[in-house]
Amino acid sequence: MSSATGSRYQLSFVVLAAATSAFALLQSLVSPVLPLLETDLHTNQNTVTWVLTAYLLSASVCTPILGRIGDMIGKEKVLVAVLIVLAVGSVLAAMASSISLMIVARAIQGVGGGVIPLSFGIIRDEFPQAKVAGAVGTLAALLAVGGGLGLVLAGPIVNALDYHWLFWIPAVVVVLAAIATHVVIPESPVRTPGKISWGAAVLLSAWLVALLLAGSEGPTWGWASPSVVGLLVSAAALAVAWVVVETRSKQPLIDMTMMRIPAVWTTNLVAFFFGAGMYAIFAFLPQFVQTSSSAGYGFSASITESGLIVLPMTATMFVFGLWSGPLAARFGAKAVLVAGSTISIVPFLILSFAHGAIWEIAVAMVLMGAAFGLAFSAMSNIIVYSVPASQTGVASGMNANIRTIGGSIGAAAMASILTSGHLASGLPKESGYTIGFAVLAAVLGLAAVAGLLIPNPRSGRSPKPVEMAHAELALLAAGTVVGDESE
Repeated sequence: MSSATGSRYQLSFVVLAAATSAFALLQSLVSPVLPLLETDLHTNQNTVTWVLTAYLLSASVCTPILGRIGDMIGKEKVLVAVLIVLAVGSVLAAMASSISLMIVARAIQGVGGGVIPLSFGIIRDEFPQAKVAGAVGTLAALLAVGGGLGLVLAGPIVNALDYHWLFWIPAVVVVLAAIATHVVIPESPVRTPGKISWGAAVLLSAWLVALLLAGSEGPTWGWASPSVVGLLVSAAALAVAWVVVETRSKQPLIDMTMMRIPAVWTTNLVAFFFGAGMYAIFAFLPQFVQTSSSAGYGFSASITESGLIVLPMTATMFVFGLWSGPLAARFGAKAVLVAGSTISIVPFLILSFAHGAIWEIAVAMVLMGAAFGLAFSAMSNIIVYSVPASQTGVASGMNANIRTIGGSIGAAAMASILTSGHLASGLPKESGYTIGFAVLAAVLGLAAVAGLLIPNPRSGRSPKPVEMAHAELALLAAGTVVGDESE
């Protein structure tokens, strides 16, 4: 590869990393400042949570659809369009003076979820095969790190400026990334001919909205309330209808044959459990450390201080995310994923039973960052190398989407546990956090078990190419990325 060609790939990666980082930051920047938004936008606690819920719902619906559209008409042009929409949503959020406009703006920002499958697809289509594993692993690490970094940066930004800049800064980055994408990144030559199955898209949107709405509102409405039960039943019925439509469609939005690939469905199951743990931590660890010590627990931390407590997780997540690619090349992505899943159990047990000192929280954060960094990058590589190139966008999009769904359910379950008992002051009891973090430790244990179910290429079950054009890539996947030996 010539130096000029190498420089082009490096520049393309910088652009994709900037776009991915901006989207990742917007996932969590607002979490620590919800009380501030509640006051400034003159609303209540129940309504302000829709600032998070609207974003989550929109991203869950748009991510797989945009990945599919990118596979069909071109990933570069769709990525530019997604970044423009994300910038518009960020500007609207920055200018919002009412809770209604803020919620609408956050829903528009959720369209940015398309950045994930489109970026992964561009890497697989355009980058040299030897560079794909490292590039995908780094972007996956940035996605995970961005969530943690948002918690760290929220306090300093609000203190130095105001909460509007939580959206102005990402808006500037996204605009620059959109321009750079158009100028730097070539259009992908890989296409999946056909058209969008809008019936399937509507059903997909409907069951995701029903499921995530039930998960978000369950703690408030009551898990046994008719509304929540009705939503869960509707989600199940709509999901079955969606699978039936997709299975019978000649041009499905999401290929059910692809989703049944052993390496795909098992990795998606791991993603679901990891999402439950990660989003619960992002949502409730700042709340825990910000709790006044007069409650018998907590550290009376400010927004900025709570972000600094999370900083070790963010740093180690990025470092181990970078190491995940080389480790996968040497030991296999499955081994790295199982190792990350197993390690992740320990920090949740620490948070559950040893959370009386800052240093204990810091140790938990270091271990959690290492585990998440290893696992998220390994998951992305397994997915990318287990499907045909034409389905990279939708497959990686669904993996990220399933992590989001798991996160919604995990955060909702944690909220339900915390609200099951309160002190006289209205704060959750310490026992609620103890039980909640212990439950999350069990959930990550399930992730480790699910990781063991991923087929091991060493046993001769390497990914089988569906077309001769993918034979070389399949051999690379079996021997270099997913396998145990590269040479």
